[in-house]
Amino acid sequence: MILAVASGKGGTGKTTISVNLALSLKGRVVLLDCDVEEPNSHLFLKGTPVHSGVVGIPVPKIDEELCDGCGECSAFCAYNAIASLKTKAMVFPDMCHGCGGCGMVCPRGAISYEDRRIGVVETMECEGEVTLVHGRLDVGAPMAPPLIRAVKKHIGSGADAFIVDAPPGTSCPVIAAVRGSDAIALVTEPTPFGLHDLKLAVDMVRELAIPFGVVINRVGLGDDRVHAYCREEGIPVLLEIPDDRRVAEAYSRGVPMVKALPEYRASFESLMSRVEALARGGA
Repeated sequence: MILAVASGKGGTGKTTISVNLALSLKGRVVLLDCDVEEPNSHLFLKGTPVHSGVVGIPVPKIDEELCDGCGECSAFCAYNAIASLKTKAMVFPDMCHGCGGCGMVCPRGAISYEDRRIGVVETMECEGEVTLVHGRLDVGAPMAPPLIRAVKKHIGSGADAFIVDAPPGTSCPVIAAVRGSDAIALVTEPTPFGLHDLKLAVDMVRELAIPFGVVINRVGLGDDRVHAYCREEGIPVLLEIPDDRRVAEAYSRGVPMVKALPEYRASFESLMSRVEALARGGA
């Protein structure tokens, strides 16, 4: 079971849901923190680091003795990472997405590749049977999706559930994180801002045709417009978490909700049951 936890904006409680769900499930759970520009799941899960690996992308390197400036590579590149200057080609590494297509279309065999580091992927064995895998994008690295895909390579056999903590928003990094999931839980809050960004996230998920439902955090803080929207759109509400000061106090200390307030554990167990039903095509 692969569940992606996403949100239309930051600060809705996406990581809170991901961490507490991971701690509530029985069996082997892998939590993948794909918010590689600002990972913070490790602040709540104490564990032992077991592996750290550098991630890079293949950036083209031009052999000027072979290159005749034909322009095939620059015509192929959709991101303008290579410019043909009639007599030679010039590479702009920060624009390169590492697809390798330019080398395939080069008729002279003038293009080879060298790895350019973009970040690291770290693995921690945490309490219980939770494994945390998170990526850290290097400062100045322009693109998160390749690093997110490196984090998601840890999805496979050997675990009962995989939880993907996606970046906030609806841009390319979010698509890279949630693609391939069995279901998506969209976390929102009952405020006008929360509703606005939830609608954007719903549009995104519907384009991907992945089953999804909504988790409403801090219920009681705002109004009922998010509930009304979900009813009108036929979107299942998977879980409601009240605006509980005790949860905020535990969060400020770096203590997961289900550890500080064990009565919430049953809510997260039922969340996963509803998600599994959703993935099977149930309500």
